[in-house]
Amino acid sequence: MASLQLQLPTNSFIFNHKLKGFDYQSRNHSFLCNNARTIKASIAAPPFRIFEPPQLEESQSELEPADPDFYKIGYVRSVRAYGVEFMEGPNGFGVYAAKDIEPLRRARVIMEIPLELMLTIREKLPWMFFPDIVPVGHPIFDIINSTNPETDWDLRLACLLLFAFDLEGNFWQLYGDFLPSAEECTSLLLATEEDLLELQDEDLASTMKDQQQRALKFWERNWHSAVPLKIKRLARDPERFIWALSIAQSRCINLQMRIGALVQDSDMLIPYADMLNHSFQPNCFFHWRFKDRMLEVMINAGQRIRKGDEMTINYMSGKKNNMFMQRYGFSSSANPWDVIEFNSNAKIHLDSFLSVFNISGLPQEYYHNNRLSNDGDDFVDGAVIAAARTLPTWSDGDIPLVPSVERKAARELQEECQQMLAEFPTTSDQDQQILDSMPQARRTLEAALKYVSVTSETVSEEGDPVFRDLSRPDTVLTL
Repeated sequence: MASLQLQLPTNSFIFNHKLKGFDYQSRNHSFLCNNARTIKASIAAPPFRIFEPPQLEESQSELEPADPDFYKIGYVRSVRAYGVEFMEGPNGFGVYAAKDIEPLRRARVIMEIPLELMLTIREKLPWMFFPDIVPVGHPIFDIINSTNPETDWDLRLACLLLFAFDLEGNFWQLYGDFLPSAEECTSLLLATEEDLLELQDEDLASTMKDQQQRALKFWERNWHSAVPLKIKRLARDPERFIWALSIAQSRCINLQMRIGALVQDSDMLIPYADMLNHSFQPNCFFHWRFKDRMLEVMINAGQRIRKGDEMTINYMSGKKNNMFMQRYGFSSSANPWDVIEFNSNAKIHLDSFLSVFNISGLPQEYYHNNRLSNDGDDFVDGAVIAAARTLPTWSDGDIPLVPSVERKAARELQEECQQMLAEFPTTSDQDQQILDSMPQARRTLEAALKYVSVTSETVSEEGDPVFRDLSRPDTVLTL
């Protein structure tokens, strides 16, 4: 690292008082998969899906140790971390390995966060809070109770977060200093109408406009001029509430926890654990330790970790990029679940397509078969796996393999991809040039431009190397 390493005391939260503090900039989600072309999708063969650790997209010189106060406020409240350190880069915080960790047959604990520091609310009626920080008769409970039990989980959590910020002596008054400001969030709840137009996705833009109106109406209904001061000061303007809602949506962890004999599904804001970034091939997961009410962050069994590797989790499994944009404000062409709608009747022979990229497995469990690979490459791009799930295909059970028919179908689908690309006003390279020319661009505008770039890159990936190779006679192969 460019700066001093944090020294890790045995069985304690990482903290080094000798490090000099620096001007803190609030964290914005820095996702492992934001820059699409360098990230690869999950590829290990079953039954043991042991993934290689993801590569850092940022150079080590761009990362700085977190402010020592960030460690101290957790250390004095029994937060513990083992063998990891929090680092801050241009795009926000991340959690990184402070040492090499050899693979073990059992999962390994790297973080422990006590329930007392969390903000939790039961997903279903009756509303229950652990810890119960809402006093009896406080009007914030009436606001929470007025929400729709089926759909308004994020509104309830945002209200709880705002209340915690106002509660004297609450941990979140300190931890809130390390959350991203409204200017540094990528959540589309904070996007302008201009930013939403840049998405070039009418459905997503319409959804986000509806979400913004939903938040505004909720604030107007509950923060009118007649409300008591104890409520009014929580969110004096709608921007404050919408910011809290964006934090609730992007950092919520849905977890089943056990408190004594009570087992419940809860929406939770968990400090420090919310600094783990996303990957489609995560090396960590969450576990609830009920005996002492702790959340454990654990390394996958059999996972090899190198010093400097980022510790990641999977935010959502099996979701397309538009869902990631809606909830978190990021997208990635490494997403193996994204799809492209084809209108052509042309069909590619599935075995031929898979054999070109050494892909094996059933549709829901495709993986890169490195035993068939000649070049030793252990990874395959997520867009290729997505194509395997979404391309119109046929198999040997339909008609015999005819190379000339195969090549004709490949050319037709390639032409359709080229037509799709022609509908984009800019290429991915031009989108990047626009971003480079706007160093002070709004984070929501940046996220929108990246979303368009990711979509066009995925179409290009499927329309160029995939079909070009299949249209050559010497590459029409079967497994």
